[in-house]
Amino acid sequence: MTRRTAPRAVLVAVGELLGWWLALALLWLVFITSVDTLERIVGASCAAVGALLARAGRRAVTWR
Repeated sequence: MTRRTAPRAVLVAVGELLGWWLALALLWLVFITSVDTLERIVGASCAAVGALLARAGRRAVTWR
């Protein structure tokens, strides 16, 4: 089993993505003035994209 497909590596990656998503989603909620369904959907989507980019950027810098 390679390092990329090891269960521990997958759990670490998912945990990192969830951590970034949670932080970015909370930041989005702090900055908006009205909280309705559309704002939550847009915020969750933007946070997901940001989490993927943050993980990719961290991996590029640490050469993993």
